[in-house]
Amino acid sequence: MVMQEQRQANGRASMEMDTRSPQTPIRIIKLREPKNRLEISACVIAALTEVAMTDTDEELTKLTQYETVVSIAMASPSHQAVVTVAKRAPLEIKQLPTPKPTGKEVLVQNLWTASTPLDLHQADGGLLVQHPQVLGDSTAGQVMATGPEVTMLKEKDLVFGFTFRNEKEKAQQEYVCAPENLFGKVPPGWEDRLSECVTIPNNFVTAWNALLDILGLALPWPKPSTFAPSPSPRILIWGASSSVGQYALQILAYYGYHNVIATASPRNFDLAKKCGATHVSSYNSPAADLKKDIEARLEGKVEVVLDCIGSRNGSVAPIAQIAEAGTKVAIMLPVVVKDAGEDVEPEYAMDVAEVVQWHDEMETMGVRTHFYLEDPFLSSHLQPDIMPTLLARGVVKPNKQKIVEGATLLERAQKALDMLRRKEVSGERLVWRVG
Repeated sequence: MVMQEQRQANGRASMEMDTRSPQTPIRIIKLREPKNRLEISACVIAALTEVAMTDTDEELTKLTQYETVVSIAMASPSHQAVVTVAKRAPLEIKQLPTPKPTGKEVLVQNLWTASTPLDLHQADGGLLVQHPQVLGDSTAGQVMATGPEVTMLKEKDLVFGFTFRNEKEKAQQEYVCAPENLFGKVPPGWEDRLSECVTIPNNFVTAWNALLDILGLALPWPKPSTFAPSPSPRILIWGASSSVGQYALQILAYYGYHNVIATASPRNFDLAKKCGATHVSSYNSPAADLKKDIEARLEGKVEVVLDCIGSRNGSVAPIAQIAEAGTKVAIMLPVVVKDAGEDVEPEYAMDVAEVVQWHDEMETMGVRTHFYLEDPFLSSHLQPDIMPTLLARGVVKPNKQKIVEGATLLERAQKALDMLRRKEVSGERLVWRVG
């Protein structure tokens, strides 16, 4: 009989007796997930002490004849993740295996994340979800391990990134494993400001991709010192105080686009102007009045529209009345047909051409940021190079943060989701500690 006895010591060690060799019996001590040599020693002593206190005198005499061997039985490392389990159900914690990075991947200990409307769309609306699904796409933390092909990052680097494609990349978990091109290195001076840095990646990437690849505006990188957009089109940014709106305005200002008007609530007019809007109008005005005001301020018809809200009634419908033939319109997806509420299930649409009646000869496009990686240049440079460089230069400024407190990871995640559902924030991001 291979195993004649087994003991537990402090829940960390087990004793096994291997008598296959009668001349030299071996007492084996197995440890589960030891953290260091001190813990190994402590577990061994605890196991032997437990045997000494409970075995018979006869067995204790035999113990002196045994060769004691320590076998470290390392269990696969794991970590906590926030997951959806059903539409509109409370969030839960799931224990996930912590992956080992391969190829160009890095393993990041995620310290901060920022909640987004997409979290609400997935938790309440089940948008593109297979339960249980890890939430989140905004990561800020420290590199703990690197794959063999990684060249831009190293262990202990502080990074921030838009990570989104699969379970191991999602951000509402203690460890994130993703390719190095999905991160930027935190610039000098920002090391203690990760809660600010985490507000940048997902919506900075969204704004850049929408302006460049979808609307076709020139954003050469590196920006030539003599660059000036010619011609400079008349641009409308709808929802300037949103995270995407703020970054869109900052990018346009950096590149010298000067015919830019934004909509916002009156309380956020100053924020829109600080981000780079030439003019600001209230989105609460009737569409006909807003159209007259915008065209008077821009001295002509709107040529380019970026809808940073994506609400059928709140943004898309009035934009359809303001834009005319020849106007390019890009709209954040999904389009919200019905908002989520405490007792209301949301509705969404993915085809912007179908949600309202548009004028003929207008170009309407949905913004799906995840496809930016199909652009080889953006895939290689947007997060690793452009994003941290513009942050370091002060061109890009983090969104204002509202820190969500809570005793546990789950409590913080659930609080943030509930605040999104109740629409408690405007002009700022919900940020909370993960690790």
